[in-house]
Amino acid sequence: IDLNFGCPVRKVTRHGGGAAIPWKPRLLASIVRAAVRAAGAVPVTIKFRLGIDDAHLTFIDAGRVGQEEGCAAVALHARTAAQLYDGAARWTAIGELKQHVQRIPVLGNGDIWEAEDALRMMRATGCDGVVVGRGCLGRPWLFRDLADVFDGRAPQNPPNLGDVVHAMLRHAWLLAQWMGEAPAMRAFRRQAGWYTKGFRGSARLRDRLMHVESLVEMEELGLAIDPAEPFPPDAMRVSRGKYGGTQTVTLPHGYLDSRDDDAPPTQEAEAGLSGG
Repeated sequence: IDLNFGCPVRKVTRHGGGAAIPWKPRLLASIVRAAVRAAGAVPVTIKFRLGIDDAHLTFIDAGRVGQEEGCAAVALHARTAAQLYDGAARWTAIGELKQHVQRIPVLGNGDIWEAEDALRMMRATGCDGVVVGRGCLGRPWLFRDLADVFDGRAPQNPPNLGDVVHAMLRHAWLLAQWMGEAPAMRAFRRQAGWYTKGFRGSARLRDRLMHVESLVEMEELGLAIDPAEPFPPDAMRVSRGKYGGTQTVTLPHGYLDSRDDDAPPTQEAEAGLSGG
């Protein structure tokens, strides 16, 4: 079970949920403690950010809570909630957390776009492993590459456009089996854009993919591309995700006045859950 205390979006933090929770270490501890007890033999991990912003950093305290309350591991997304997904992740903070949390694994998250990034992070910070976020969007073979480099093998050559489209269609088909074709096509449009981002002429293709209503339409678009087109050298590092820029984190009135309050977030915070 992975508990995400890193969601930075306004509809969650404004009710005291997501990335706002680690500001209240007693509250965080009570949530983690209850989860660990209820989970029994099932491992519980937590993920969190550096803090709300640079003036309100919480990652060391959050890591200690995870360690003391019985987590199997903790993961740090090395950005603040105010950063959203902007700017470079601060890998040095992952190393700092590792110095303070030594009885359980510390996992690093942020800017893992290619398999070699994971090795660089682990060497630079001493962390025990990595968590992949936006780097896998439209690039599912990243996990294959990670398995290769962790086993001491060189990652395979990136796929050509034909192989990328094949993976995209397979992804769409599996999603349709899960939720039905029409809703799957609507949900998959953004994913389709991530698969094709970075390729020559991809803007026009993405525009057409944004309007597909069926798997047949998507397959027809796939047949119209040049399958031999090579993967662009810089496409793995093209930014993908929902948010750009930074923000002022929205919090409940007076939320920053005290760190001792352990009152749980409102039901509205749970209703607005999102990724972080």
